[in-house]
Amino acid sequence: MGESIAEATLTAWLKEVGDTIELDEAVFEIATDKVDSEVPSEVEGVLLEKLFKVDDVIKVGQTVAIIQTEGGEEPKSVPEPEVEVRVEETPREIVEEVEKTVGAAKETAAPIPAAAASTTGRFYSPLVRNIAQKEGISMNELDAIIGSGKEGRVTKNDIMAYLKNGRSKAVQESKPEPVPAPAPVQSQPVAPPPEPIAEVIPPPAPKVQAPTAPSLGAKDEIIPMTRMGKLIAQHMSHSIATSAHVQSFVEADVTRVVQWRNEVKASFEKREGEKLTFTPIFMEAVAKALKQHPMMNISVDGDNVIVKKNINIGMAVALADGNLIVPVIKNADLLNLVGMTKVINDLANRSRNNTLKPEEIQDGTYTVTNVGSFGSIMGTPIINQPQVGILALGAIRKVPAVIETPDGDYIGVRSKMFLSHSYDHRVVNGALGGTFVKTVADILENWDLNREL
Repeated sequence: MGESIAEATLTAWLKEVGDTIELDEAVFEIATDKVDSEVPSEVEGVLLEKLFKVDDVIKVGQTVAIIQTEGGEEPKSVPEPEVEVRVEETPREIVEEVEKTVGAAKETAAPIPAAAASTTGRFYSPLVRNIAQKEGISMNELDAIIGSGKEGRVTKNDIMAYLKNGRSKAVQESKPEPVPAPAPVQSQPVAPPPEPIAEVIPPPAPKVQAPTAPSLGAKDEIIPMTRMGKLIAQHMSHSIATSAHVQSFVEADVTRVVQWRNEVKASFEKREGEKLTFTPIFMEAVAKALKQHPMMNISVDGDNVIVKKNINIGMAVALADGNLIVPVIKNADLLNLVGMTKVINDLANRSRNNTLKPEEIQDGTYTVTNVGSFGSIMGTPIINQPQVGILALGAIRKVPAVIETPDGDYIGVRSKMFLSHSYDHRVVNGALGGTFVKTVADILENWDLNREL
């Protein structure tokens, strides 16, 4: 797995105890944020023991299964799976303090069930839920912890820091103050009753309509969301809540690009063994535009703007189930058109075959999505956090257009497409957002018909 990946969820066992396993044969499947990967065996033998169950979270380096190889002795005892959090990773004095804090707080907070849903819709990894359940942290407490992980997620370090530094204070603040006993009332002369006053009845408070579940008809079907579907839903909702989305649209005349590609695609495929689609051409144009407008190649970190020096373009790829995955073209500005074509074709093929590596969908700085492949002429895509822009490529259409010449204007048939640019208005103003997409259009419209590969 990639260097930045510390754990993954076991999603399926492909072999059972007693099965024979060949060299490089897949034994089980794991999943990170969006990538599902098969884990092959490095040896031939027989599967003796599974040390983890489906949906367990496994850290990189942990033993997942035991395989008996030819001539090997069957182990006398098999260690139990270690899915609990190991507090030995934390200094002893911190552990003791956490234990004292947890002991004082368990009376005031109901433990979080493993499958409990967040009241805010927030996502928690199985590891964080396991710690919360073990330490008696309620869901309300968990929702209040500020996360330092990707997209604000709560990490193991966040929850351990909360136990060490914040929980005892939070519990003390939540305890009700003692109410002093009322002072004895001395007998006083009884005053005559006041004159009756007309009662003023305030208007009733407006009733807030609680969200209701959708009604179900007799023939309606309920389909549970897939794991990837849930993740995509969370990412999209988070992006809309985080970024101020604004769109700019430009219609680009790509007649020269279409003409040039038609002339070279056959010879290109014969020479390189790769199909030359429009995607590498568009990606090259975007990479050049990002080079000219570096403030589109940024991300936001609180009140800071991080300018990315590497231009890593994410490329949305549609999967067979209708979901999208976004592999990343690293250092796209350093690739020529041949290199860009090979990288794009490889990432697209492995995306559809579910053989991407976790690091191949990370560290993107800008994203491009081709809505034209579905027949759409334009779209308003949602920004891929923590980036600040995403470009949607519309379908290429032959349309009548006014062509200006020194001898006058005339109507001709041209190949045109819409470029739809969504950008984060918190840090990207309309001038930059509009100028960037216009730069992409200018690069495509001025394509060199004599360009050599």
